[in-house]
Amino acid sequence: MRILILTLFMVSTISIKPAYSIDSLLVYPAPEGAILNNNFTVSVRIPGKEWQEISSYLVKVDEVKEANHHVENASMSYFDFSGEVEVAVTFNKGTIHSGRVRPLSYGIESQITGNTLLFKLNSPQNLSVEVNGDIFHNLHLFANPIDEFIPNKEDSNLIYFGPGIHRIKGGKLKVASGKTVYLAGGAILMGQVLIEGVHDVKLLGRGIIDHSVKMGVRIANSQNVEVEGIFCTQCATGGSDSVVIRNVKSISYYGWGDGMNVFASNNVLFDGVFCRNSDDCTTIYGTRLGFIGGCKNITMQNSTLWADVAHPIQIGTHGNTLNPDVLEDLNYINIDILDHKETQIDYQGCMSLNAGDSNMIRNVRFENIRVEDFRQGQLVNLRVFFNSKYCTSPGRGIENILFKNITYNGNNSEISIISGYDETRKVKNIVFENLLINGRLITDDMPGKPKWFKTGDMARIYIGEHVEGVVFKAK
Repeated sequence: MRILILTLFMVSTISIKPAYSIDSLLVYPAPEGAILNNNFTVSVRIPGKEWQEISSYLVKVDEVKEANHHVENASMSYFDFSGEVEVAVTFNKGTIHSGRVRPLSYGIESQITGNTLLFKLNSPQNLSVEVNGDIFHNLHLFANPIDEFIPNKEDSNLIYFGPGIHRIKGGKLKVASGKTVYLAGGAILMGQVLIEGVHDVKLLGRGIIDHSVKMGVRIANSQNVEVEGIFCTQCATGGSDSVVIRNVKSISYYGWGDGMNVFASNNVLFDGVFCRNSDDCTTIYGTRLGFIGGCKNITMQNSTLWADVAHPIQIGTHGNTLNPDVLEDLNYINIDILDHKETQIDYQGCMSLNAGDSNMIRNVRFENIRVEDFRQGQLVNLRVFFNSKYCTSPGRGIENILFKNITYNGNNSEISIISGYDETRKVKNIVFENLLINGRLITDDMPGKPKWFKTGDMARIYIGEHVEGVVFKAK
């Protein structure tokens, strides 16, 4: 089996780095007129120093009940720091009986003191703080690294938005080549940022693109683009090359509210992103929505995914039947999946590769993926399929897929599926290396597996027709 490991490209950021001490803290008060949520009072401090209260914004999330969507009001706060900080989250709506900070893999221990949850952080992290098991009225806490970009307001290539609410005429900010857009902490931009048909563009800062804007950032037919640090609803990339999206937070609540789509693009890196979405968190498709071609060298790493509906990771549904696309050299590394909720079996799978529209999917690596106890769905779904609602033909195949160091702890996973389409459209060469389900290592020679069982039976993975070369092994 051949899995390509490609060197990740980088987009440089030229800035002056300030001289911060080891323990530094920056907070950004909400601007006048911002919509806040008083469910929590959030404070942060460097140990031994005074507490500083940080603003708690209203953000909307999607809860599906009996196939119907219900918008719920959650909270979001953010700050920058280095070194170590202490965080106090006071619940203003009742008594705290239990509390947790996720992802669970971070091992953040919290202490309940009265109506306050206390914990420490020693590295930047994107978190969900939950009291009494409530995941729909939680606090999304984004503890950023210190923003080291110092905007030069005299620079003619800088578009600067300082603290405050900014309304864009016509609802779209069209960014020209060579420009840097900077959203300062405490800034809210009311409108979409459109990066289309340009090159060498940056969108930086700690500010917010208004939560009511359905496509907060759209990157189309562009090259050498960097987006870093901001908060938005969706951030989509189409027909583009050399794009870096780093420490961007995406929360959506409306129908078909995908997080970070990639269409017909090459050399895209997502690093340290947080996605909580009302549809797929991250997707890779070929020809779609006017963008033409396949995808190559797409990497998501060091990130957190939370699908209130549909898939955390989805690859391959859309493409070009007449001139088939290839989706290849795709990497998902060091990722926490916090939730997956999907009733429709066609759209289940925390890690889903669904080859439709004559797409070929090959050379995909999932490594160090930690899946928490999601509400409903499948751990993996690999199918060459024809979905008449979205496709005009079945895919051509799925080949050379590695699942390495995958852990799932929970009881709600339905039966995963691996299935080809016919003798010419197969699923081939699938390796599960060090797959742990509720602490049990799944291998072809695992203790207790009857000789007449498929190994997939031990993992509740259905291995169907037109599939060859599925291997389960230890390290």
